[in-house]
Amino acid sequence: MSSSIPGPISLPPSPYNLSTYWGRVRQSLDLCDPRTLFTTSSQLSAHVNLISQYKNGIITEMTPELWKAKKVVDATLHPDTGEKVLLPFRMSAFVFSNLVVTVGMLTPNLSTRAILAWQITNQSLNVAINASNANKSTPLSLPQMATSYLLAVSSSCGVALGLNSLVPKLKNVSPSTKLVLGRLVPFAAVVTAGVVNVGVMRGGEILGGIDVYPSLPKYTPSKSAAPSTAMIPTSQTASPGPASSEDLTPTTSLGKSRHCALLAVSQTALSRVLNATPIMVIPPLILISLQKRWKYLQRNPRAVLPVNLGLIFVTSVFALPLALGAFPQRQAVRVQSVEGHIREELKRRGGDVTGVKKVEFNRGI
Repeated sequence: MSSSIPGPISLPPSPYNLSTYWGRVRQSLDLCDPRTLFTTSSQLSAHVNLISQYKNGIITEMTPELWKAKKVVDATLHPDTGEKVLLPFRMSAFVFSNLVVTVGMLTPNLSTRAILAWQITNQSLNVAINASNANKSTPLSLPQMATSYLLAVSSSCGVALGLNSLVPKLKNVSPSTKLVLGRLVPFAAVVTAGVVNVGVMRGGEILGGIDVYPSLPKYTPSKSAAPSTAMIPTSQTASPGPASSEDLTPTTSLGKSRHCALLAVSQTALSRVLNATPIMVIPPLILISLQKRWKYLQRNPRAVLPVNLGLIFVTSVFALPLALGAFPQRQAVRVQSVEGHIREELKRRGGDVTGVKKVEFNRGI
């Protein structure tokens, strides 16, 4: 993300109002835009250079080209390391990376072997996405990743096989209800494993904390030097100007906070549930209805797969931005709510003088 590019001047977070849910959804649509996957290395370097010029005061106003550069950089680079996220594990590739696996899990009447194979494949993909997009201020060790993977696979396979065995044995339940419950088994397995995966994968962050940064007051230039802010919401205008303190910039780490880490991991786990719910619930229910009422599917069982594929794709396209928009990617909390050593470090660097009231952290995805 653009926050990883050094410079004393904060880039406006978004052309949209991120204090509102729909503003964050629109921002998430930019983050998930698959067109950013086709950005070449030279184009990415040009975008990074453009952002660097703004953050160092060379460019003094936001332009359409600068907003585009921010969009591409946010979708391509990790916010903590500034390195490229591997293409299949970017949010802009999530719909396509996840599509085949989801279709496999939601295929009706799977054998036990197929259930295990698809659940293992899904958790393998989840671990890769988690590892690629997690907060990097507390890096994961290989044993931690292996433990997370094994627990996620065990929980998803256990829930899937357990519920598949339990549902047919339910008493006083109509066949149609059993059919619906059976189709929702993958949802229960995915949600359970997803929460376990995030909790274990990022448990080190909760124990050790994550880096937090000062949320610097916005610099207000003189009228003669004021840049055009027509494209920037008033509440988010971050006009260029000198850093608030020589020793305090938007990329200055004030230390690690366990409080912020717990908040980041909890919100990420909840967003995974919100993301999985429409994708794993809506297509199966629609497919059941179509199989009952659409004679074409009854005469052509092979058509179930492409129909299921289309339902999952359309749902995924809309569900991912809605889930990502539930919580801000770059969170800000009041200074009083974080640990004492962070408040002391902020004071030592002159934060009390420059009027810093909040600190920020990367939630992770």
